[in-house]
Amino acid sequence: MKKWYSEEYRFKISVVSVGKDGRPENCRNGHEIGDTYTCGYGCPGEFCSKSMAKLFPLMEAVRSGGSLSNLLAGASKHSGKFTCPDGVVTFLLEAEERK
Repeated sequence: MKKWYSEEYRFKISVVSVGKDGRPENCRNGHEIGDTYTCGYGCPGEFCSKSMAKLFPLMEAVRSGGSLSNLLAGASKHSGKFTCPDGVVTFLLEAEERK
């Protein structure tokens, strides 16, 4: 694969909670508190595909100049928490603008 486009944003996705007791067995993908993933445009390796489907529109909003505060309760412009489609894992999304 040849990447030709220099992405304007880098995204960090961190697992902040898993179920009510924090056990990875609650998550079908096995996410654990403290797991961290980074990406530009593509899906980070081993990240949950169902959660990526929910995450991608959030990333697109940031890329197009929008604010996560308009999409996620309690979020700031480039940082906010979202829950996976199964309601088990809570992630923190942080966008960093590349200069």
